[in-house]
Amino acid sequence: MSFSTESRITRTAASTSTSTRTSTVTRYDTTRRGPVRGAVFGVRRTLRRTGRMLRRVSRWVGETVTAAGVLVSAALVIGLVCGLLFGWVEAWAVAAIALALLVLCVPFILGEHDYRIELALGRDRVVAGSDIGAVLDVRNNGSRLALPGVVDVPVGEGLVEAHVPLLRPEAHHREELTIAAHRRGIIDVGPMTITRGDPLGILRRELRWPEVQRIHVHPVTVRIPSTSAGLIRDLEGTPSSVLIDADLSFHAVREYVVGDSPRHVHWKSTAKTGQLMVRQYEESRHARIAIILDLASSSYGSDDEFEMTVSAAASLALQAVTEGRDVLFAVSNEISEHARAEVLSISALPTATPKALLDATSGVDASDAVMRLEAVTKLTVQSYPDLSIAFLMTGSLMPLDRMRMAAIALPVEVEAVAVRSELGEEPTLRNARELSVMTLGALGDLPQLLARGVLK
Repeated sequence: MSFSTESRITRTAASTSTSTRTSTVTRYDTTRRGPVRGAVFGVRRTLRRTGRMLRRVSRWVGETVTAAGVLVSAALVIGLVCGLLFGWVEAWAVAAIALALLVLCVPFILGEHDYRIELALGRDRVVAGSDIGAVLDVRNNGSRLALPGVVDVPVGEGLVEAHVPLLRPEAHHREELTIAAHRRGIIDVGPMTITRGDPLGILRRELRWPEVQRIHVHPVTVRIPSTSAGLIRDLEGTPSSVLIDADLSFHAVREYVVGDSPRHVHWKSTAKTGQLMVRQYEESRHARIAIILDLASSSYGSDDEFEMTVSAAASLALQAVTEGRDVLFAVSNEISEHARAEVLSISALPTATPKALLDATSGVDASDAVMRLEAVTKLTVQSYPDLSIAFLMTGSLMPLDRMRMAAIALPVEVEAVAVRSELGEEPTLRNARELSVMTLGALGDLPQLLARGVLK
């Protein structure tokens, strides 16, 4: 057996004298196949096309036939088999009823429909415990009637359903929805789908809109009067070892050099020494408030306790940001179990504006795959110097000795305050050598304890 192959090659090339242009080479191959090889090629092509068609049919069946539809189809097949094999009248009756149901349900999913769906949220940022109003508008942009359907709106892990009636061409249906935002977090709304199907729920068709809207549910916060906390000990900042010619922290006097400002001349020293003397200053750096939030699940007795701790931390940071203070909000990053002994990682939440701060706290979650509070505090000190006050935010299951170990990691000049949430307990304040420990039974205890002078 033999076969012959003939090839014809055509080559075209385009070139220019400029090196910045490209050269194009086009090649065409024409092969004449023998009868056997042509038959094999044809069979393979047919099998590929058949496979693609079967996959499309399988996908369509999976998207169109519901669980009830599968039962009706199974009843049809079983009824036909039993009727043919055994001649049972009952089997023929079951098959006839199943077939009739399928035939009656098919018209409900036939045809294409042109919908326009819009979901307008009343707000995209709320405080935990609020409700969000939304308006759903479904318009039939097609030229024929649109059968009734159901719009599914995924809201976080839940689902909101809106029933759409029969719509004439260019008609629309408006429905007001309420989205509950009872707990802090980030809620994704969408993607929406509209489902058309028969009244029995045997067959269905879905149209999907990929748009996703995001709602930030902020933690509940309390207002902290600026006069009660003294969030910065020294409004002028803390002096550094860098010497400059003008600042607020006086350092010494030195001889005048060309270029010094006459305003800094120290006349008393000039009169004593007989030489022109000027003042020299230490550069002052504004103190930084550190909010270090413990994300370890083992530190909290319940989810509500963790939520109260996040609210307390957000309240402290929000007050400082509102007053224009330099705030550091540090949390641990999640670390995989196999790398936990080697990797240390923290994140500083954005604190440029109150909006950015509260949006960031909406996505904070407790986890078992995070660093302990002591490690987070130590890495925070190493990464962000010039701290003045550090608030260590944790839960009721955090032992006192571990809080002290975290405070020891802070420099001596940094004032450490441990804020420990313990739901239902009486608010207490204990001052130790390493740190002050505040126990919050409720979020409203925070401004009261700060007013009692926890900060020295």
